[in-house]
Amino acid sequence: MANDAPQPKTAAVISAAVAMLSFQIGATFAKQLIPVIGAPGTTALRLGLSALLLLVLQRPWRTVPSRSAWPVVLAYGVSLGAMNWVFYLALRSIPLGVAVAIEFVGPLSVAILASRRRVDYLWVALAAVGLALLLPITPSGAALDPGGVMYAFGAGIGWALYIVFGQKAGQAHGSSASTWGLMIAALVTVPAGAADAATVLIDPALLPLGIGVAVFSSALPYTLEMVALRRLSARVFGTLMSFEPAIAALAAWVVLREQLTPTQWIAIAAIVSASAGAVAGEPRRPMTADALAPEA
Repeated sequence: MANDAPQPKTAAVISAAVAMLSFQIGATFAKQLIPVIGAPGTTALRLGLSALLLLVLQRPWRTVPSRSAWPVVLAYGVSLGAMNWVFYLALRSIPLGVAVAIEFVGPLSVAILASRRRVDYLWVALAAVGLALLLPITPSGAALDPGGVMYAFGAGIGWALYIVFGQKAGQAHGSSASTWGLMIAALVTVPAGAADAATVLIDPALLPLGIGVAVFSSALPYTLEMVALRRLSARVFGTLMSFEPAIAALAAWVVLREQLTPTQWIAIAAIVSASAGAVAGEPRRPMTADALAPEA
């Protein structure tokens, strides 16, 4: 019997790892769509198809938010839509791994601001070193499009707001808040994205990539993370998620042939380490679905 005990936790760790990989494969598909239908159109396709999938699978009309829950659920959905929108705008001009690393400043800031530990100043300093190496603000910083960098920081702000409002929405409406949040995000972004992309958005040739973005960026990782959340604490789950910038860089290298400089890899490693360190020292507590922060 003793040999069977670690298996559920091992399966949960594997599920979380595959979910991260799935997110980034979805992002590589999205980056291939952006030159064709634009960032707004890609956002509309991703969130619109994801919302349709959840409508079929989750049937959210069975659990409509109460009047008191609607404000935070709306804020949660709008922050999700905005996060995806500006993240895809960032991907137009900077590498995927770099965009995810910069975006990770959002959840890292939330974790550190909620902490009262002195050691977190070390993680702030390490993240600052990583950003200094990554951004063209020091002699070692690589040349990056300033607009793309600003959009990536905007996505980080959106991710931070998503976490804050997601926790409040989960407390107000339970696990169904994540489904309602995604549908609200789709309602906010699909009309504008469809108007921007026009008839190109319904080109049948683009449908496989669109479905790939929806499945790999939402449906598949969401399902896998549900498996992980049942077995892992917030600390373990958050530490695992901290490796996402590195996974994004590897996925972009394999799928998109995006090459990063050694300095950029060191910078990403510093941000990953800072994120993992900030989360690993948090008290043990269960993780809920509405504390998830699924990026684009």
